[in-house]
Amino acid sequence: MNSSFYKYTEFFILFILVPISFVFNYSVWVKIAIGGMGFLYVIYLLLKFGNHSFSLSEHLNWKRFWRQTLLKLGGIALITIIFVYITNKTLLFSVLINKPLLWIFILFIYSFLSVYPQELIYRTLYFQRYDCLFKNKYSLIFVNALLFSLAHIFFKNSLVLLLTFIGGLLFAWTYFKTKSTLLVSIEHAVYGCWLFTVGMGGMLGFPLG
Repeated sequence: MNSSFYKYTEFFILFILVPISFVFNYSVWVKIAIGGMGFLYVIYLLLKFGNHSFSLSEHLNWKRFWRQTLLKLGGIALITIIFVYITNKTLLFSVLINKPLLWIFILFIYSFLSVYPQELIYRTLYFQRYDCLFKNKYSLIFVNALLFSLAHIFFKNSLVLLLTFIGGLLFAWTYFKTKSTLLVSIEHAVYGCWLFTVGMGGMLGFPLG
């Protein structure tokens, strides 16, 4: 299971074939089953071959992480507020203002049931198991962002693909520097929750507006 051929085949199935298959119209239960089995296989790989212990590291630089994350969030906030205001200003903070309980519920579900599994697959597994398939860190990070965008292709929305590609670059770089699933999951949750808050949840699969 550690041969290059096996890893290339595994890589192709997990990160290309399965996401593209979700674009086609077939039973949602079959899609759920494929996704569930795929995630169980990812957990198996992490436990058997990876360095992921599902425990909290004692050597995380929280101060630097929050400083960098909040700085990036400031830029994201400015750009997205302008974007929502120009495209449909009625959506700007609409859920936060009009449906605060729904807003809290969505942020909770998104942060714990969506973000962490995504980061286990697209950062932890990817960087720990497949880094040997790439010649340098730049190609490793760029391809990661492309694959993360591809994972959202079933939305059939070009803006979603652009946002997830940019997010993929940010998250890949954070994981590459920190090697922490926890930190990159927090960063992912912070940016994603902001998009829901500012009024862009609909394009991410949550029709909040």
